[in-house]
Order: sequence, then C-alpha cells, then structure tokens
Amino acid sequence: MDDLSLLLSSVLVAAAGVFILLLLPSKTRAAANFLFVLLIASLTSVPALHALSGSPLDAKLLGTPFFGEIPLRMDALSAWFVLIINFTCVNGALYGIGYMKTYREQKSNLALHWSMFLLFQASMLWVCMLQHGLAFLIAWELMSLSSLLLVMFEHQKKETLKAGMNYMVQMHVGVVLLTAAFIWVYVSKGSFDFGAIGSFFKENTNAWLFLLFFGGFGIKAGFIPLHSWLPHAHPAAPSHVSGVMSGVIVKMGIYGILRVALMLENDWLRIGASLLVLSVATGLYGILNAAMRRDFKMMLAYCTIENIGIIGAGTGLFLIGKGTDNPTLSTIGLAAALLHTLNHSLYKSLLFFSAGSVYQQTHTRDMEKLGGLIRKMPQTAFFFLMGALAIGGLPPLNGFVSEFLLYFGFLAGLKTSSFYLSTLMMLSLAGLAVIGGISLLAFTKSFGVIFLGNPRQPFPHEPTEVPLVMRLPQFLIVAVMLSVGLFPQFYLDLAMNVAGLSGLATEAPALVSLKSAMANAGRYSMVFLVLLLPVFFIRNVNMVNRPSAITTTWGCGYPDSHRDFPNSRMQYTGKSFSKTLGKLLGFLVGEKKQYEEISPTEIFPKERSYVSHYADFFEKSVIEKLTKPLLKGMNYFEFIQNGRIQYYVLYGVFFILLLFLGTVLNWI
Repeated sequence: MDDLSLLLSSVLVAAAGVFILLLLPSKTRAAANFLFVLLIASLTSVPALHALSGSPLDAKLLGTPFFGEIPLRMDALSAWFVLIINFTCVNGALYGIGYMKTYREQKSNLALHWSMFLLFQASMLWVCMLQHGLAFLIAWELMSLSSLLLVMFEHQKKETLKAGMNYMVQMHVGVVLLTAAFIWVYVSKGSFDFGAIGSFFKENTNAWLFLLFFGGFGIKAGFIPLHSWLPHAHPAAPSHVSGVMSGVIVKMGIYGILRVALMLENDWLRIGASLLVLSVATGLYGILNAAMRRDFKMMLAYCTIENIGIIGAGTGLFLIGKGTDNPTLSTIGLAAALLHTLNHSLYKSLLFFSAGSVYQQTHTRDMEKLGGLIRKMPQTAFFFLMGALAIGGLPPLNGFVSEFLLYFGFLAGLKTSSFYLSTLMMLSLAGLAVIGGISLLAFTKSFGVIFLGNPRQPFPHEPTEVPLVMRLPQFLIVAVMLSVGLFPQFYLDLAMNVAGLSGLATEAPALVSLKSAMANAGRYSMVFLVLLLPVFFIRNVNMVNRPSAITTTWGCGYPDSHRDFPNSRMQYTGKSFSKTLGKLLGFLVGEKKQYEEISPTEIFPKERSYVSHYADFFEKSVIEKLTKPLLKGMNYFEFIQNGRIQYYVLYGVFFILLLFLGTVLNWI
C-alpha cells in the first residue's frame, strides 16, 4: 500500500473502532481499544517515517462545492508530531487497561470513554495532516470535544464538572480566534489552503495575523495568561488521559505555532523577541506555581506550563535567527523546540503515569497525606524519580539534551551586535537557569514527601505495586528517555533533518561542532552509567550477607515510651520545602490563609486550626475580575430560563411571529 492508502485506511479503522468499542462486551473494551490505537499508530507511522527521510506526501482529498479540494500533507514537521502522538497514545492506552479496572462497574461510561480515546488519537493525527482551514477546524474541534469527554469521566464530581466547563469555554475561545484568522486569509486570498497563509504573509504585515493564530494555538498550548484551563483539567482527568493530554494535546498548540511561524515572511525579530519574553515568563510562572502546589497532579500540570515556556523559547530563538539573518541560530532554535517537544512528551507522560499509580493505590492527590511509598511501590518510585531527574535537565537523561541545546542557542545569540538582543539573550539564559533550579526544588519536594520517610496517615488499604500492564509502558518510556540521553546525536540529526526539510541551513560550522559536543555528551553519559553499575553490584554483594536491623531514628534525647516515636507529623512537609520561596515571591503565588494569629497577651494559646492554599495569580486577579461583571449581568436574564414549558412554547410562537412579520415587511 502507498502512503495515502495507509492514511485513508487509518481513518476507516478509527471510524469503525469508535462504533465497535460501543458494542463490545465491557471486559474486552480496554484491550480492544489498545489494539485499535496500535493499528492506527502503525498505519500512520509508516508515512511519517517516509516524510522524515525526505519523501513527503502531498495529496488532495475530495473537494467541496464552495471551498475546493482539501489538501492532505505529511511533511517533516507533521511527521515529527505524528510519531510523538502515536508513541504517547499507545502507551496511554496500554496503561489505561490496568488503571481503569477500578471503574469496571461503570460499563456505559467506560464504553464512551474508550471510544472517545480512539477519536482523540485520530483527531490529533488529522490536525497534523489536514492543511485546509475548514477541515483543520473540524479536526481541531473533534480533538477538543473528545478530550473534553475524557476529562469529564468522573462527571459526578463537582470539581470535574467545573474543570470540564472551564476547558470547554477556553477551547472554544481558541476556536473563535483560529476561525477569525482563517477567514481573514480567505477574504484576502480566496483560499482556505495553508499555502494561502504564506501568500498573505508575503504581501502584508505579519504580526497581526500571527497574533491571532497565536491566541488560538496558545490557549491549547498553555502560555500565560491563556493557561488557566490546564491546572484544572489535568488533575480532573484519569491519569492515562492526563499523561496523553500533557504529552501531546498541548503540543498541538505548539504544532500550530510552528506551522505558522515557518510561513512568516517579515516581522521575525519583533515576533521572535516578544515570543521569547513571553515564553521565559511562562516557564518561570509555571515552575514557581508547581513548587508551591501540594496536589501532585496539579503540580505536574504547572510543570507542563513551564515546559511549554521552554519550547516557546526555542521557537523565539528560531524567529530571532531569521530576523537577524543568522541561519545557525534559527536551526538551533527550531531543533531545540522540536527536541524538547519530544522530551517533554516522554518524561511528562511518565510522571503522570507514576502519579496515577500512586493515586490508584492511595486514593489521594495530596502529597501531605503520603509518605514512605518507596517501600510499598519501589518500581513506581523509580519511574517517578527518573521522570523527576529528566525534567530537571540532569544527564544522562533526555531533558538535558534539549536544554543543553537551548543554552547553546542563547550563548550563540550573545554574539549579536545588537545590545538589545544581547541583553535579551543574557536574561533568557538566566531565566532558564532559574527555571532549572526551581524545578529541582519542586521535584525534590515531591519525591521526598511522597516516597520517602514514613506514612503520614493510614491508607484506605495497604498500597502495593501496580500491575505489569501499568508498569510496562513506563519501562518503554524510560528506555526511550535513556536512548535520547545516551545517543543525543541521533535525535539531534532527526531534528536537524526536520529543520533542513523546512528550508533551514544545517551544515554551518557551528552546527557541526554542536553535533560533536552532543556526541561527546552521550559518550560521557555512557561512561557514567558503566562506572555506576559496578558500584551498585559491589555494594549489593557486600551487603547481601550482612544482618540488617530496623529501629527508630535518634530522638534528640526525648523518646516517648507511651506512643510511637518518631511521630510522622514531625517530618518535613511539602509546604516546609517551598514556604521560603513562597514568601519571597508571594506577589505571584499568593497564599490564602484561614488562621487566627496568636496575640502577644495570650499567655496560654487555645487550640487553633490552620488552613491554606495557593491561588493562581492570573485566574484570581485577571480572569475572575473580567468574568464576574459578565456573570452578574447574565443573572438579570435568569427569568428567561425558568423551567416552565408554557414559557418555552411562548418563546417559539414569538419567534415564528417575528419571522412572519420580517417576511411580510421585507426585512428578511
């Protein structure tokens, strides 16, 4: 079969699978969904590999009477995202087989869930391949609606409904912006083909149309201040859905931004500098909020915002390179954005999967109620630790590779003759370093509080390691992460190939030296692992026959014989890790407290309770202030929706009369 036949076959498989999953017996749906996901991934990955190797697909689907033929294109950029989508969705479907067993009594709910998961994967693939404005928007809307139903699986919970409605409203705001952008191009050029966007850019100022596209795609990606759906939707969704959403659905926003950025013809410097500033601010804001949160899934959601900022910084470098006629900087920026897109999809899905394993066994997302899980769930602790090291940018894991590339790009940008740009590069480099430091703090806190120490409270049942079907995809992800860290030159070559096929230079001397440096980094990482393994082997051999004793830690001379000691409440909490940082940056991560302070005259203080939480600055200070007057105004029209059928019939009669009068008087 040729590439076009494979892609069309994947559409038929997806359409058939959505309906078949609704009819299958409940016990077989999860496994059948995995097989359908795997089949679609296989059918679409072959054309993607061909496109990455320099054989893109450019075909036309059946045309519409008014808007012409619909182009279906698989170029190198589309192929990069298609492969990421497929790998992440296959792992998510496999993990979900075990994760969703706890919901096996909800048979009809599960039928809809698995059907929507399949549609979710297929619609993301169509988004990457359809290059007709209207067809693209239909695929985009299918992607948003299917993911909405996945997020709202536990719709009986009030917070899940709220998160779903928030997500739906913001996604449709994004669709409105994208629709306006495509209509603007159509009115100007008479075509919905993506090629018309490039033609528009050649003849007009680029900044305003790019801003409109960026607003629509940026909401999906999660740039500040368009991010507020993300910290609510990710925690509300089942963990295999959270992993896929964080791993790939936010990347659809990145795909759209990169697709439009590659077509720009002017205003590169202005757009690139603005995007770089916004991206560094997004990264800082995301990781600061992540460091404060005690809900570990919400913490991971804010880390997604941080990493979107890092990807955006690479995109900004790419545009600045175009604007300063520096092809080396352009290629480094685009390669960094592409590599970090891949890396983030790997370690963030791993982190969400391991967090889901913890939630399944403990039934809480509050890390302050956990502790000591490394003894009960050692493999899950290993997966979370690997993801934490990778997201912190530490070798020999994959996060180091793309962040090293971004540092290299900032240093290359310092050589510009512009004082303004040199200062921007220096501040961005410092911002990236701060992001990395706070990331280490956030994950030291999370891993330490969740997995180390002693349990802080009794669990509903004794936690155990999750089934193999939930651990297998995590092993696969770790293996790919290590391959990126140990053989970075291979993945850099792939990213450079995408840049080259997109029209950028890839053979500059600085890029050759960069590839050499990457190869050396991989060799050093390999040596590190080779030296580390004998150390663990010798340690285990020496410790195997030694007697071990478990006792309490030193009690500072104050053991309490009447109760267990040490008290688990004496351990460090998540808040104790981040309180100093929270106070220092309280204007951004404001803490809301419910606590009555002790007065100086109160010699014997009475018992007090202390409750606190952190609020999102943009959500509380910007979005709520804008929406409250709107909601207040809408309340005046509550009488219209009063629940009385007679009034609704009257509304219909009134509408018919208006149509009749409008026709008689030639108003219509």
